[in-house]
Amino acid sequence: MRIGLLGTGPWARTAYAPALAGHTGLEFAGVWGRRPHAATTLAEQYGVAAYADAEALLADVDAVAVALPPSVQAELAVRAARAGRHLLLDKPLALSVAEGRAVAQAVERAGVASVVFFTARFQKEPEAWIEEQAAVSGWFTARAQWLGAVFTGDSPFADSPWRRKKGALWDVGPHALSVLLPVLGDVRQVVAAAHGPGDTVHLVLDHATGASSTLTLSLTAPPAAAGADVELRGEAGVTVLPGSSQGAVPALSRAADVLHEAARTGRPHPCDIAFGLRVTEILAMAEERLAGGGE
Repeated sequence: MRIGLLGTGPWARTAYAPALAGHTGLEFAGVWGRRPHAATTLAEQYGVAAYADAEALLADVDAVAVALPPSVQAELAVRAARAGRHLLLDKPLALSVAEGRAVAQAVERAGVASVVFFTARFQKEPEAWIEEQAAVSGWFTARAQWLGAVFTGDSPFADSPWRRKKGALWDVGPHALSVLLPVLGDVRQVVAAAHGPGDTVHLVLDHATGASSTLTLSLTAPPAAAGADVELRGEAGVTVLPGSSQGAVPALSRAADVLHEAARTGRPHPCDIAFGLRVTEILAMAEERLAGGGE
């Protein structure tokens, strides 16, 4: 399967490009970006074509991986799906429910395969833990903390306009939800939401299984306090999300495997476009609750 990369920013350079170039089951065909010089530089690094026009890349591949800001991703994903291209997308799918639904509808109508990349869902140890806990009944509550230091440390993503505007809720919130939803079920209601220091937000969620969860999300944590953890408590006792021995590149390679398999068999992966849309809908619910004062 020939796959092209849309995007040339830090995430495209450090994760997507090396994952696609190193994948033995895919042919990394080329790069398009909003900055032509950056696309040329990245393409030359991997010996692939640089495309001056996104439509030209879409015409020359079977699938695309998208490493662009969410609103840009959504618009290009619709175009790619309409062209019959399979999609490897990043989280969040979009920054509004309307944009997310437009992508989902385009994917459904075109009948193409889709995978939305949530890092923990494609890392060996976290993935196994999530599957194991999803098979256990009687969870009572969960606590998730996803604390980043993007705006307080030395991060290549600190200059991202969409992160500055939308904050931790939309950047790391998808990671937390991607772990909790398979275990506790869909979110029936965002019960409460409150702002903390910086861009920090606190959420209380009511899940379909009857369990509740609390989330603390931040991109403005002190560097020494940064990190992610998830704890489940229920009839089976207490369990904690394990760390991973794999970074983003192997996880993205696994996501590419899954996309290839979904395209070949027609069987969707749990992290398909429908899941990406549901995460977007929950984030929008939380954003509305925050805007309304949390009650």
